[in-house]
Amino acid sequence: MSTGILEGQPGTTRHRDPFHTDCSARQLLDHVTSRWGVWVLLRLQEQPLRFYELRNHIEGISEKMLSQTLRNLAKDGLVWRKVEPTSPPQVTYGLTPLGSGLRGHLATMLDWIEDHTEPPA
Repeated sequence: MSTGILEGQPGTTRHRDPFHTDCSARQLLDHVTSRWGVWVLLRLQEQPLRFYELRNHIEGISEKMLSQTLRNLAKDGLVWRKVEPTSPPQVTYGLTPLGSGLRGHLATMLDWIEDHTEPPA
């Protein structure tokens, strides 16, 4: 069985196959395009936010889903996490340079959606 990263012959470069289920690029895209991933990334474009600020800014997301989404985005290198040693700990999240690089793409996608969605009657 082949893997998501294909090994070439000596002298050739490795490349990913995003159509294979084991490809790390595919897993990253699954996290970015998850139900809540896009909204978290869009909200963090403006400024770093604490966990509860994020939860309050993204209507409809549960604490469990926000925590899971942030964990996946951090694992993928799109979001950083800073814990301040207070009681209770204050946890702040922001975009890494990789996550910030998605800014234009997410804005374009959001603009397209807004242009092609009919307002509610």
